[in-house]
Amino acid sequence: MTSSSSSRPYDTPQWRRLRVYALDPSLDLGIDTALINQTFVRVPWEHVTPGPVDEYLEVIDIDPASGCCYEPVNLDHPSLLAQDGLLPSTGDPRFHQQMVYAIARTTIRHFERALGRTAFWADDHPPDSDEPQFVQRLRIYPHAMAEENAFYDPDRVALLFGYFAARPRRSAQVMPRGTVFTCLSHDVIAHETTHALLDGMHPRFTEATNPDVLAFHEAFSDLVALFLHFTFPDVVRNQIAQTQGDLGRKNLLADLAREFGQGTGLYGALRSALDGLDEPGSGGSTDTPEYENLLEPHQRGAVLVGAVFDAFNMIYKARTSDLLRLASGGSGILGPGALHPDLVARLADEASLVAERVLHMCIRALDYCPPVDLTFGEFLRAIITADFEHTREDGWAYRTAMIEAFRRRGIYPSNVNSLSETSLRWQEPTDQEQLTLSGILMNLDVLNAIRQQVQGWALGHNRERAWRAMAAAKTVLSDHLSEFLSREQADQATSLLPGGVAAALGLNFQKRGLEVHSVRPARRIEPDGQSQLDLVIELTQSFHYSNDALRQAINTGTPLPAQAKDGDFVFRGGCTLLVDLEALPQEAKDDASREAQATPVKLIRYCVRKHVDSVKRLERVWRYVNGDLNAGLRAMYFGLSNGTVLNEPFALVHRQASEGR
Repeated sequence: MTSSSSSRPYDTPQWRRLRVYALDPSLDLGIDTALINQTFVRVPWEHVTPGPVDEYLEVIDIDPASGCCYEPVNLDHPSLLAQDGLLPSTGDPRFHQQMVYAIARTTIRHFERALGRTAFWADDHPPDSDEPQFVQRLRIYPHAMAEENAFYDPDRVALLFGYFAARPRRSAQVMPRGTVFTCLSHDVIAHETTHALLDGMHPRFTEATNPDVLAFHEAFSDLVALFLHFTFPDVVRNQIAQTQGDLGRKNLLADLAREFGQGTGLYGALRSALDGLDEPGSGGSTDTPEYENLLEPHQRGAVLVGAVFDAFNMIYKARTSDLLRLASGGSGILGPGALHPDLVARLADEASLVAERVLHMCIRALDYCPPVDLTFGEFLRAIITADFEHTREDGWAYRTAMIEAFRRRGIYPSNVNSLSETSLRWQEPTDQEQLTLSGILMNLDVLNAIRQQVQGWALGHNRERAWRAMAAAKTVLSDHLSEFLSREQADQATSLLPGGVAAALGLNFQKRGLEVHSVRPARRIEPDGQSQLDLVIELTQSFHYSNDALRQAINTGTPLPAQAKDGDFVFRGGCTLLVDLEALPQEAKDDASREAQATPVKLIRYCVRKHVDSVKRLERVWRYVNGDLNAGLRAMYFGLSNGTVLNEPFALVHRQASEGR
């Protein structure tokens, strides 16, 4: 008898489970870690062709050093579907493909969850076209080179992983002359994928205009890899038990690229979040390195990583203090011996919860950063502001812990009077600024047109269609902005703010180089269940100068030279506008009705500026880019070929970092 339900389609799974190394293959050799190192991750279920190739990623396994082209893994093969993918193996290239795909896809998912939108890679700019092209997939090469390196290549929009013969010290868990595959390191994969995601959002963050810029790229990528450790429950429980719940002690969760570090001759991991302070949360020591004196990107970036991890540890301790009091008879001090498994499980749950919140705080902050010339202090302000917008009530003092941790590391924002949360948040525009800035966006129903374009940019929607909607929104805004500002320039009396709209945006529209850099939505579900839809608009402007003429003007104190069309020194400024789409009137208002309003529409949440007319900032950027010390850094981290800077920054950063150790 045939069931009436036999023709009904089966439900599509939500997740695909894939086996991975939780950290890297070296932990399989430790008696305490062998049972926790092989685990699973869940990636969104979607159509995957051999490679693997999906909507976001394309794994291409060609090994130039050996001349091999390895068979691509087919994750939809029934045998692999039945056993959650291939078993972890250092000797099977197909597992290497599975590993890079699974960890890269997991990293993407955390970005999308935090930002509330689908992720894009950096645009392609063909030499024969003025229009940027959509890049659907990030290409991943698991065996791209036989060397101690792995890097993101922005020109090819690709991740390239190397492999090498280990040269460990005697006590290392790496076999001498054994092959170390960087594509099997969770931390290296997550780190490089984050470089690609960050470049897709902020392509100007690869321009070294101050010592923090390259260091931020490295630090942020380390932070993502670090906090993704806490998504592996068995590893977290193991390390909680090993440290008796004190994550300020040396532990695997705080280490990055352990096998890579030992394989290149280090005693331990390549980097650790616990470096820099003798005891996180203790307030530092006399041996704490001065943040301002560290110029090498990885060393300077380690200060930022340490600060964020220290904040995480303070919050974790606060949230678990009651558990420790219950387990210690009220003293809060645990006695010797192993912790009860139930206590370990509860501590691990709290650690994972705090790690995810801190990670998403950092990711959301990317929408609140200036589009160029970022500093660590500005990143702190972005974290505080973004988290305030997401969660007004800071019940467990996440923001306070972040401020305190940055202070302990010597990271202070400029242009603030105190380190209070109110002072650190980006300031909302005044009523007069609201009138001026809203005047740009509400004339001609510009934002309504943009709102229609971004409605479809949500998780699960067609990515290329969303990218084209963003491009259309940029065109709409760019055309309207040019027309609006040309009218303002012709009749300065129409300006609602002294200095005009250009001053309100930190730009100078009497000079060329204006670019609507990005128009993207930011969706948030607040703890009370309310949904908030904002629009993030980035405007940038580029000035070109003759480097020699600028050098003479700065060194002699004479007026700055005029722009040079083909100038060899580029100075950029701009702003990030956070626009409240929920506050946008459904019908456009003309200038007269808008001026007649008793209270201006609070359309602009924040305007984060980097003024292009700041002579002080221009001189600072010029001195950094052209200084004797920085010239050496540029040669080291960007490479020089016949006097030309090579455009593979992350490759050379990582290569020099490993050689320097």
